[in-house]
Amino acid sequence: MIRVLLVHDECLVRSVLAEWLRGEPDLAVYDTSWRGAPGVLPSVRPDVCAADLECANSYGIPPLGELCRPGPDRTRPRLLVLATANRPGLLKRAVEAGALGYVDKEGSPQNLLRGIRRVAEGERFVNDSLGFGFLKAAEMPLTRRELSVLSLAAEGASIAEIAGSLHLSHGTVRNYMAAITRKTGARNRIDAIRISQGQGWL
Repeated sequence: MIRVLLVHDECLVRSVLAEWLRGEPDLAVYDTSWRGAPGVLPSVRPDVCAADLECANSYGIPPLGELCRPGPDRTRPRLLVLATANRPGLLKRAVEAGALGYVDKEGSPQNLLRGIRRVAEGERFVNDSLGFGFLKAAEMPLTRRELSVLSLAAEGASIAEIAGSLHLSHGTVRNYMAAITRKTGARNRIDAIRISQGQGWL
């Protein structure tokens, strides 16, 4: 029996998917929102976490690392993500978190089923339709430091506050912001934040 934890913030979609998956005799399916996932993981001890990459927190960044922590028996759940090609930054985060499976949300529900079973066996599963998203993810133009600066800016921090938080000079922060604006093709800081959130980088 494969123990599956389905993590999705849209209750209706999550409930329908979970009920459909429960019709499979080899799956034991549990479901939760992203907010509820950390509390559910220790009791469920899933073999596979099937997680939607769209997260309903302020900036839409899913805490994937929390799903991959080892349980009491030191085993880690295998991670499968539900994704789209148009937010390559989120695909990149999933790769960095060690996801084994990548299911296109615009594809057939049968792909999710195949992905769960493959990932449970420790095998990689990737929908071909996500290929363009992975190519775009490899082209992500911002460095980690630039992302740190932009993340703080997105939270409303001033140049001085960003400088203090990251132990940089005000001039260095301004230089980072100028580079971010140029690299993203944005008109200004607000536009750079909007573009980066839309791509899933923030």
